[in-house]
Amino acid sequence: MTTIQVKVEQGMLRGEVKNECAIFRGVPYAEPPIGDKRFQSPQPKKGWDDVRDATSFSNQCPQREISDGFYGKEFYNDLNYPLPMNDEDCLYLNIWAPEKKSPTGYPVAIYYHGGSFDHGFSSEMEFDGMGYASRDTILVTVNYRIGLFGFLALEELAREDMNHSSGNYGILDQIQALKWVRKNIAAFGGNPDNITLIGQSVGAVSVQTLISSPLTRGMVKGAIMQSGGGLNNNFYRSISRERAYEIGKKVQELLGVTYARELRNLPKEKFVDILPKLYEEVGAHPFGPVVDDFVLEESLDEYVLNNHIHNIPCIIGSNKNDLYTEDLEDKTKGPLYQGCKDFALERNKHNGQPVYMYYFTRQLPGDDAGAFHSAELWYMFGTYERSWRPMDGRRDYILSRTMLDEWTTFMKYQKPMTGWQPYDDKNEFVRRFI
Repeated sequence: MTTIQVKVEQGMLRGEVKNECAIFRGVPYAEPPIGDKRFQSPQPKKGWDDVRDATSFSNQCPQREISDGFYGKEFYNDLNYPLPMNDEDCLYLNIWAPEKKSPTGYPVAIYYHGGSFDHGFSSEMEFDGMGYASRDTILVTVNYRIGLFGFLALEELAREDMNHSSGNYGILDQIQALKWVRKNIAAFGGNPDNITLIGQSVGAVSVQTLISSPLTRGMVKGAIMQSGGGLNNNFYRSISRERAYEIGKKVQELLGVTYARELRNLPKEKFVDILPKLYEEVGAHPFGPVVDDFVLEESLDEYVLNNHIHNIPCIIGSNKNDLYTEDLEDKTKGPLYQGCKDFALERNKHNGQPVYMYYFTRQLPGDDAGAFHSAELWYMFGTYERSWRPMDGRRDYILSRTMLDEWTTFMKYQKPMTGWQPYDDKNEFVRRFI
């Protein structure tokens, strides 16, 4: 292994050089949220004296087994890409950067993974930044707290917090990672003033949250939201503080505890084991960003409708066989697609920065799932050859190359390549990936 060292605010890091790409895995961006720090806002990472090894991926936030079922087969069941250990010490990120530095600094993308806010991690087999680094950009993927570790809201926890916030620990992790990148990415050759946020599924919801929150205003140049962002799309929207507290009380009942100190003394497995019962009691999707008057002052939809969302260019889109399309006629677009259109039209109504819309329709081979939710990840990361599916070499190569070119061009210039026009009421242009 050829190694490389980089100095960040906290100390020296040792990464790997591969195919003219500098790769740093498992870089800590916050103190481990363990012990008394469980259910608290993330704390900046303290420094270290020795050179810290950054050649291995980190732990994942504790979560249920995800190697079964459709998505288990798709992304989580390949022995060549073993699942990380479950541990609350999980606040790490990964960086892929060109080995050769740029005098002006490379554009940077920060990617937030999906997974229903209760599973997933930053080093899934479909994620890779080599295709970005080879196109003179930097990709960062981020672990953040999920499930109850990231989204438990209780009045007691809010009272003890200096900002009177609880339930947004996972979102605050994402913000802390953004702050760390802005402070340190120049050491890797990146431009901290040209950062694009990218997310898929609830990662897209996370991105929409971050480009709505007053805590990140002025930090981001552009956003890409894949199968999750939008307006009135019925998918993992923000949660009112009152609803979040109701769910928190149910969690206390299921765990048999009353006070925060008891919650911090429980084994981490308890918070994972109760999830099936919690979903049965309160519904299938109890986690999401909370309107806490700190991270969010109004709902995600209200931020768009009231023109309070950050005024930056966006790419937004969905897939042909995405969520909620199962019962629709073949030629009818689902609510995620409609939510993308509504988002674009609303931004145009307020004379906002351009919104570019896409529609992914590639019917993946190997089964009848088609262009399913998350299918585009194999292509926008350039990892389709890792899939178990019998991919069409030339067709899938061209599609992947095209998506990478579009995404990295947007990172560089805040607009995609020539020919992809903004979506508005006068020009309903949708870029198709087929």
